[in-house]
Amino acid sequence: MWWEGAAVYQIYPRSFQDGDGDGLGDLRGAMQRLAYVAALGAQAVWLSPFYPSPDHDFGYDVSDFYAVDPRFGTLDDLDALLAEAKRLGLRVLMDLVPCHTSIEHPWFRERPDFYVIRDTPEPPNNWRAAFGGSTWSRDPYGRGWYLHSFYPEQPDLDWRNPEVVAAMSDVIRFWLGRGVDGFRLDALDRLMKDPELRDDPPRRGPPPLPLHPEHATLDHVHSRNAPDIATGLAALREAAGDRLLVGEVYLPNAELGPYLRHLDLAFSFELLHAPFAADAIRAALASSADLPGVAWVLSNHDFKRLPDRVGPENVPMAALLLLTLPGCAFVYQGDELGVPDGPEGPLPLDRFGRDGFRNPLPWEPGGRGGFTTGKPWLPVATAPGGSVATQEADPASLLRLYRRLLALRRELPATGLAFVEREPAVVAYRRGGHLVVLNLGDTPAALPQGEVVVSTNSVQPAIATNLPPHTGVDIWMG
Repeated sequence: MWWEGAAVYQIYPRSFQDGDGDGLGDLRGAMQRLAYVAALGAQAVWLSPFYPSPDHDFGYDVSDFYAVDPRFGTLDDLDALLAEAKRLGLRVLMDLVPCHTSIEHPWFRERPDFYVIRDTPEPPNNWRAAFGGSTWSRDPYGRGWYLHSFYPEQPDLDWRNPEVVAAMSDVIRFWLGRGVDGFRLDALDRLMKDPELRDDPPRRGPPPLPLHPEHATLDHVHSRNAPDIATGLAALREAAGDRLLVGEVYLPNAELGPYLRHLDLAFSFELLHAPFAADAIRAALASSADLPGVAWVLSNHDFKRLPDRVGPENVPMAALLLLTLPGCAFVYQGDELGVPDGPEGPLPLDRFGRDGFRNPLPWEPGGRGGFTTGKPWLPVATAPGGSVATQEADPASLLRLYRRLLALRRELPATGLAFVEREPAVVAYRRGGHLVVLNLGDTPAALPQGEVVVSTNSVQPAIATNLPPHTGVDIWMG
């Protein structure tokens, strides 16, 4: 399939490019910059939500699944973007939010049977929401308590109601009919919960993946990932046919198997959250060795930027790691520039403190960065190596490294990774005739002899016998 070995570039529309000068990125602006993505070497783009939304969770609270928010443009603008993507040889993935809607969606008022609502004196159980607090709120229409896995403005759909399944299947078919190539499925482990709504037990020990402190107090055996979740996944697959389905499944790699029986890909959050140390990275890679369909990702709009997570000195190595792994890799806009966490505006906009991961891209030097002719909705991001224009002119820039790596990726086999034993602080693996070596330690490591195809630092194999600290290479071994 086309996604095997592909690289997908995540576009966060409100921060990618403003096409009308109002300070907010939009579909017209994104279309104007697709040539940049194609030149980078990606095979597809993933568009974060652009549906109408009251923005209680920045587009992940959808009030109309069949439209484009006027702030982002129109359906005609989307059609133009899809046509330009096709001209450039790019596939387009949309974000689909199947687990919940906005509280302002007409369904919530008109179809209470579409939601998990219980008319009881007290909240039905002890479940805690992802951002803290109870998962239950009083229904404003007097129907009891309604369930929300995230914010109160995001009531959960009841996927055991066949009419919900039919309605969301129609949404999928609508967007496929307009020409999209697949979907990234949001928060998919929340699709179905325990039908008896039993309490979650207290958690013993730390959670396998980072959680909000209050959310982490419980072991979520009933409030997510229900044993019969496969019925919902099968319905999504049936509606999508052979189009790509990528699951945001916030579970350890070992628990992704049931999802990958119906999805094409699921993100590996173990790698994203792994400390940037040799043992942790080897463990995260090894845990997915028997899982076809793992999608690699080191950054997105929900987590701190790469320099702030792995350290600025390791950012080039993170790129080498991500883009030489087998399977499908996702690159978040700005990672190719080394954008760190950015400044928030004068007032925080996102309630969970994620503004600094979502600043507009700096296309050109200057305060507005070529992003907009108006006032940007957040301050434009800065990067140590400068804007896109600056880095394009610098052969040693991170942007140019990403282009070399994405070109190399086309030469690597789509599958297969074999670890090679090296020093304890070194991660090394074979990809066909290529040997990837990452020195994550603070002292030099032995440099294998061979043709250095790509290096994250200045390495001259004819002279050097050591690989400097915080340096990675791809070596052709034949």
